[in-house]
Amino acid sequence: MLRGGIWKPRTRPNSFEGVGQIGLPWMIAAQNETGLPAITEVANTLHVDQALKAGFKKLWIGARTTVNPFTVQEIAEAVQGVKDLEILVKNPVNPDVNLWIGSIERFMKSGVEEVHAVHRGFSSFKSKKYRNEPMWEIPRALKSEFPKIKLFCDPSHICGRRDLLADVSQKAIDLLYDGLMIESHITPDEAWSDAQQQITPEQLNELLRNLILRKEYSSDTTFKKNLEALRVEINSIDQELINLLLKRMQIVQQIGKYKGENQITILQPQRWEEIKQTHIAIAKEVGLSEAFIEKYLEAIHLESIRLQTKVMNDNG
Repeated sequence: MLRGGIWKPRTRPNSFEGVGQIGLPWMIAAQNETGLPAITEVANTLHVDQALKAGFKKLWIGARTTVNPFTVQEIAEAVQGVKDLEILVKNPVNPDVNLWIGSIERFMKSGVEEVHAVHRGFSSFKSKKYRNEPMWEIPRALKSEFPKIKLFCDPSHICGRRDLLADVSQKAIDLLYDGLMIESHITPDEAWSDAQQQITPEQLNELLRNLILRKEYSSDTTFKKNLEALRVEINSIDQELINLLLKRMQIVQQIGKYKGENQITILQPQRWEEIKQTHIAIAKEVGLSEAFIEKYLEAIHLESIRLQTKVMNDNG
């Protein structure tokens, strides 16, 4: 597809917000010249009406729109009965898979047969590397809910900078995404919006050529035998981990009981910070991802709080 934002929702009113309706025929002309179907973002029913009248058959719903069920419902009703229409729904700005699911369902209920999803990352105050954190587990959860829809990745908005595009694009392909939405500009540094994340057409072609398209399965018997042996090892280790976690949580319950008897708070921030720093340092030494260990520790911590709270409540 040939992607072009005619209307661009911006955080600040003095930012470039797209050329507006005047640009619609430009996109259709580009569609006719290249043979690539044009697609643009719509954020309200007026946009929908103008885009459909201009001849668009493909529209996308932006992240800022997906967060608002009222707006999504209005747009879904505006496209009801339109034939041969395809809608791509970007994930909401905030990491809420149900908002994403709800938006997709609204278009499906309006009779749009081609409804698909675009993963563009999520806003996060913790983000150090990306403009929008990928949080790959959320689009995978969406795909589990809708296994038949196509899932596209928008590396441009995830990365926010061009030097990360290739790695994110490759990861998306390795995770069986159906395609990529990448911003290109003949002179990226002169772009009126999001200049840092855009690449030239030549760089885009190079990025696509360098993607490794791996197979999901192999019929090679030796490969399958060796893979199965490794999976057996993984299963055994996973069982050990579960047993260790069980032992840990049993001790956590004892601690909860002891705290309750001595009128000590469940949450102890200093102790929690010591645990985090110690284990993150160990993880770095052995080559484990800091982000992974933080998520692991956070899950452990939340479950520990839940169990200690239950013990205290049960014991009055």
